[in-house]
Amino acid sequence: MLLELTSVEVVYDGAFLVLRGLSLAVPAGEVVALLGANGAGKSTTLKAISGLLPTEHGAVTHGTVRLDGDDITHLGAAERVKRGVSLVMEGRRVFEHLTVHDNLVAGGYSRRIRAADFDRIYGLLPRLAELRRRVAGYLSGGEQQMLAIGRALMARPRLLLLDEPSLGLAPQLVDEVFGIIGRLNRELGLTALLVEQNARRALAVAHRGHVLESGRIVLAGSAAELGDNPDVKEFYLGLGEAGHRRSYRDVKHHKRRKRWL
Repeated sequence: MLLELTSVEVVYDGAFLVLRGLSLAVPAGEVVALLGANGAGKSTTLKAISGLLPTEHGAVTHGTVRLDGDDITHLGAAERVKRGVSLVMEGRRVFEHLTVHDNLVAGGYSRRIRAADFDRIYGLLPRLAELRRRVAGYLSGGEQQMLAIGRALMARPRLLLLDEPSLGLAPQLVDEVFGIIGRLNRELGLTALLVEQNARRALAVAHRGHVLESGRIVLAGSAAELGDNPDVKEFYLGLGEAGHRRSYRDVKHHKRRKRWL
């Protein structure tokens, strides 16, 4: 197992418990989706894995995070990057004043960069090759998301973490971004943990998934199993028991409790 979280608890500012004994595993070579509503703890989970919790006054107070069997729970973010963990943050967060090429240079800070590294990224993401001299702040949202993914790949990660890659993108661009994620997995065997509110697209590209609520995993299974689960259909895919899309009014007034509660 490439990544294992065991009974992880995360506290912010020494007082606010966000993750409550969370356990999940990500097998090597698979895409795993982490689904949940706003405030469920999805982004906090990625920060616990990537080592970014201290930047927001957070800490893992219990449990372990293991990468390929090694305990990385208390390692710094830079050391985790060197060990093969890269994060594509929510909102893309490219360096807007730098060119596309210089953004990629920044992504390879943890290792010695060679010309072949740029050839590899431009080969995987040809649109970036066309834009290599363009200042990143002038790119479209979809192009910036491609750049954020390319920048993360410059570190040659074993595990790619993606936080809401479809956020703020038009449907056509969402298709393109998820197509890239699927191709990276198929062609490179890249392992990915994907946090996403667009459950339909996430399950279409993932091998398996976990549903997170109030800091706990409440449901897990293969992507097909979750896609067929009536609660996942209703509460995350917007479909009723018969597979029909529910109206906003029906969902708003719906009283059935989730079976996992």
